[in-house]
Amino acid sequence: MTKSIPVAFLSLLFVGTVCNSMAVSFMGFYIVESLQRAPWNISVYTGVFALVVILSNRIFAKQMDQGANPFPMIGLAALGYCMAAFALSMSPSFLTVATAGVIGFGLGSSAMSTMFSLGGDIAERNSIKRSTFNAYMRATTSTSWMIGPALSFIVADQFGPEVVFQAAFAIGLIWLALWWRTAPRDAARIPVSAAQEKVIKGDRHPELWAAILFVFCLALAHSLTFSALPIFFVREVGLPAYAPGLAFSIKTFAELFAIFTTPYLIARFGLRTALMGTAQLAIVAILVLATVRSFPHMFFGAAAEGVYFGLFSTLAISFVQSLSKNRPAHATAMYWNTMMVALVIAGPAAGLIAQVSDFQSVIFTGSAFAVASAAILGWSSYQRSESQKRDKTCQSDK
Repeated sequence: MTKSIPVAFLSLLFVGTVCNSMAVSFMGFYIVESLQRAPWNISVYTGVFALVVILSNRIFAKQMDQGANPFPMIGLAALGYCMAAFALSMSPSFLTVATAGVIGFGLGSSAMSTMFSLGGDIAERNSIKRSTFNAYMRATTSTSWMIGPALSFIVADQFGPEVVFQAAFAIGLIWLALWWRTAPRDAARIPVSAAQEKVIKGDRHPELWAAILFVFCLALAHSLTFSALPIFFVREVGLPAYAPGLAFSIKTFAELFAIFTTPYLIARFGLRTALMGTAQLAIVAILVLATVRSFPHMFFGAAAEGVYFGLFSTLAISFVQSLSKNRPAHATAMYWNTMMVALVIAGPAAGLIAQVSDFQSVIFTGSAFAVASAAILGWSSYQRSESQKRDKTCQSDK
């Protein structure tokens, strides 16, 4: 495989993420504002969408770890996305959203897990550290998320909501073309052996689940904060209406810089220590955001949020993958499914907490989950250390 392949792969990941970010960010607005449906319909759509993504990730990951080629899986995701966008551009109704839309966009979003799993194999073939290539992939997806949502709302504002799906379909065709031309067709993995399967189900299984619980808590902390901040800034702090968008831009800008530091942090401190520092930074950043009272305060909080989330999103996927080296696709799917579940839970939870108290309380709740994530990681590290001590003692006794 030539050195140009990772660049082509990142281009494919970039376009695919632009497509998915357009749909994910726009569908709630479209359901309520354009189709005039009650807000609870968003929860129904989001729940079914998450179910499609989670099931697709699990099925595709199992097939990849058993030696299946991921090439058709990426193609199926791109095709599903195109069919959903085409259906909504031709028949803009909630029935279309609830059928072709949710299934097609759900399949499209499954490409993230598949491509991050494939990215590990591409990194190995090109003698690139997996953690380094994970950083490149995370930077690519973050950049796509800067473009996709903005594109959706600009098109909706200038030309109407239905044109968003026409634009999504057009970009989806580019995604399909790139998939056909650039995705490797020879990336099937060696299937997991029975001996490897026994190792997977043994000592490292509890560690993997502890890592997933850590990811869930910190992802939920971020999602709760992200859900509450726009209304908190405008309604409860009294900042101008453009403040949330400005804060998001600052966060994303800081996130990109943080992502590229992760290979150096891993080399210098190791994954666990770097993640513990990230969790502690998350606690501080979320508390800073919860106490915002001015623009400079908001700038500082948004930058801190971008740094911790950029580190977390890149370090965590490498951490989870390191605990299931024989089934990397399974580990990657678990990571993305956990992030998805946290996102789905955060919306209704934020609304419920705000209904009982206020949006500042939602952000403080997020900081509590950040504290929980640090505690879980600390407990897991302690258990690992004790286990290693016991193993050394047993070996010395022998």
